[in-house]
Amino acid sequence: MGELIADRARRVAETELRDVLPRRWAHSLGVEARAIGLGHVLGGDAELLAAAAMLHDVGYAPRLAETGFHPLDGARFLRDAHGADERLVRLVANHSFALLEAEERGLRETLEREFPLLDEPLLVDALVYCDMTTTPDGEQTTAEERVAEIMGRYGAGSLVGRFIHRASAEIFAAVDRIETTLAAQPR
Repeated sequence: MGELIADRARRVAETELRDVLPRRWAHSLGVEARAIGLGHVLGGDAELLAAAAMLHDVGYAPRLAETGFHPLDGARFLRDAHGADERLVRLVANHSFALLEAEERGLRETLEREFPLLDEPLLVDALVYCDMTTTPDGEQTTAEERVAEIMGRYGAGSLVGRFIHRASAEIFAAVDRIETTLAAQPR
């Protein structure tokens, strides 16, 4: 992976998000900062995590929206337009329990077929942690506050509200696993 992937990820995300979706860009910067802070836990996958953190919301870019489901649209863009690393694309496609939202949208089979979930729990949990402990403005928060913010922004009865309600226990468990891992690290 190396620095090249993180630098390229930043350029791609900046091009797609900074001007058209400045709040998503700020969120992506914050998620990347969280990922960089986890580098010591991820070892050789630190750059991969940072790149996935930077690119996880690239599918929100209006010019990339084909299905309206940002994890799938972003992953397809990274695969098709950039020939991105398979693990990176699969992380983006499945970030923060996207399979549950894909199910709400009738896209679960498509997502599973094109981008199977990585069988790398630490890496998957780390991306959930980074995303779900970062506000839309890129500031640190708790997973509980982030879930409440999402629910408030979209409404409990909305598709996203239903998804986040279903995913919240899994989100909290993933964040807890990373916090436990961090607490066990030598200081």
